[in-house]
Amino acid sequence: MIHGTRRNFLKMSATAAGVAPFSRVLGANDDIRLAVIGVGSSVKIGGKGKQEIKAFSKIPGVRIVALCDPERAHLDPEVQRLRDSGQKAEGYTDMRRLLESKDVDAVVITTPNHWHALATIWSCQAGKDVYCQKPASHNIFEGRKMVEAAAKYKRIVASPHGPRGRSGIGEAFAYARQGKLGKMLYAHGLNYRPRTSIGKVSAPTPIPKTLDYDLWSGPAPILPVMREYLHYDWHWEWPYGDGDLGNMGIHYMDACRWALGQQTLPERVLAVGGRFGYDDDGETPNTQVAFLDYKPAPLIFEVRGLPQSKEFLAQNWEKNSNTTMDSYQGVRVGVIVHCENGYIAQNKAFDNQGKLIEEFKPANESEEENFIKALRSRKSSDLQANMLDGHLSAALVHMINISHRIGRETPGGQIRETVRGQKDFAEACERFFAHLAGNEIDVRKHPVTLGPWLKMEPKEERFVGAFSERANQLLTRDYRRPYVVPEKV
Repeated sequence: MIHGTRRNFLKMSATAAGVAPFSRVLGANDDIRLAVIGVGSSVKIGGKGKQEIKAFSKIPGVRIVALCDPERAHLDPEVQRLRDSGQKAEGYTDMRRLLESKDVDAVVITTPNHWHALATIWSCQAGKDVYCQKPASHNIFEGRKMVEAAAKYKRIVASPHGPRGRSGIGEAFAYARQGKLGKMLYAHGLNYRPRTSIGKVSAPTPIPKTLDYDLWSGPAPILPVMREYLHYDWHWEWPYGDGDLGNMGIHYMDACRWALGQQTLPERVLAVGGRFGYDDDGETPNTQVAFLDYKPAPLIFEVRGLPQSKEFLAQNWEKNSNTTMDSYQGVRVGVIVHCENGYIAQNKAFDNQGKLIEEFKPANESEEENFIKALRSRKSSDLQANMLDGHLSAALVHMINISHRIGRETPGGQIRETVRGQKDFAEACERFFAHLAGNEIDVRKHPVTLGPWLKMEPKEERFVGAFSERANQLLTRDYRRPYVVPEKV
């Protein structure tokens, strides 16, 4: 068994000129043998792993040869389904055993967030290429180590985000960057998506006998399961997830950074928000606004997890999301790029009067097809989103979350005073307060958390100045042996 050390992984692969090679030399017509790590399933969704199995299985020349999940109740039926369809697939509960296989060329990682970094680093060390689902990392330290591992072992590592697929958004961004709408003013990400309460348990939820909870927990501490749905609601708990920003918001956070053309972290961050509307086991904010101080044009992001107004609270928000959420300039979930002479809303360009100028059609392939294309070319430059893109965009999520986590409950007037120097952000904050008022949430009884302005040193990827000592403690985590993200990959 692989025990997660660099030496053990290097022993697994012969080296050529000091470079860990691809699992085998591919001919133009050779099948690419994929493994999916993290099959996933829940009462709420079918599981991202299952979605990726279906997507990759449709691509000619790709075979799913192995699956891995510490939950046998999820793993075994999917392995059997593949076998019933004529695909010979092996099942593993421990990814270290899977990575020892010489019959796997690349892996698709759809585990919970807290496993993304270590799974990617181990895979690179084992000579496998990687397609790692969003968000790339669980903290900023991990993301940088993933970038280093991809470079050191010369792996093709994709970090896909929805807008970079066949959306037409990239073509719209290029139009704006060419100056067709004048100077770019700011990028605006929206995640107006209602989510119901995850409930509140009175005692720890029993661990299923089919689950290896040690493997599931991995780098995180072994904790009682204080949530009803073990396999989904980890998204809203800090040891495993990154909240709505890291779940759905990351797609549009990445798109905002892409639109701005930024390949570094911003100089400052500030977050305003909280968890409103219900008392449940979730820890992460469900309603939030944040400012990322890029120069010359900043990034503003809004998250709304509540419906449009209180009248919808008793309804099924998710089934009626088209009617229970408001929008901003016609967008509920997506990106708006504000310019001097107009704006981009998703894949469309408008003038300042809202008249459509042009709609952009996608000229690229799907995220999955793009990954396979890069595997065959052996060129990371062919990727629509590489590991560095994944790290930088996820780091924006982490910066916002860090500002929130070290913030304090603050009266609305003081919040308004703090943000009034940033006109567009101040307007976003007013929408935030109006949204809470529409849901009859009294911020005097349910105070808003104002995070501090945190200053980032982009090259070092560390906070400096006021509050930096507390903020830097959240750049990484205490890892549980043997599941340790190494300082040297």
